[in-house]
Amino acid sequence: MSSLIFRKGLDLKHAVAGMLADNYHSALVDRIKADDFVFRAGRLTLHLAREFGFCYGVDRAVDYAYQTCERFPDRNVFLTGEIIHNPHVNEKLRTMGVSFLADDPHAIHSLGPDDVVILPAFGVTVATLQQLDRQGCTLVDTTCGSVLNVWKNVRRYAEGGYTSIIHGKMWHEETRATASQAAAYGGKYL
Repeated sequence: MSSLIFRKGLDLKHAVAGMLADNYHSALVDRIKADDFVFRAGRLTLHLAREFGFCYGVDRAVDYAYQTCERFPDRNVFLTGEIIHNPHVNEKLRTMGVSFLADDPHAIHSLGPDDVVILPAFGVTVATLQQLDRQGCTLVDTTCGSVLNVWKNVRRYAEGGYTSIIHGKMWHEETRATASQAAAYGGKYL
């Protein structure tokens, strides 16, 4: 049985915008930005970095996770691992009812067509994606566009007979997923 895969959101961006703003927005930060990124209180002067916060890939992943909870309130929703490396964000998703498969590695084998699985911004290995597809789960793919671009290049290098050099911690989800892309296309990697 093949999965239903959502890769471009679930058309609920406006429905979750308020929740996202409540959880990740700060009136104080807005005020500091409006004052040229400087906050003064007595003898204290605080300079706020002009660029900070979530990158576009993380913004998208968190937005899609919230949309998933909104779209499937009566279904079991799972994440293959952390959506991003941010304890506050992951804990918020837990309170919204999302279960983390990394907490029970054997749980992935019991998933089926009634289950919804969110793939994190880091992506998942080819083997994990194939397994979830065979089990017929509904998938919400939040893989970052920059990660997908790396995968496209790794696949192209593999098909051309080149070895890819992957820079990253070998146990990290993104590194493992990228290496699996090379291997799936007959390539080698370091």
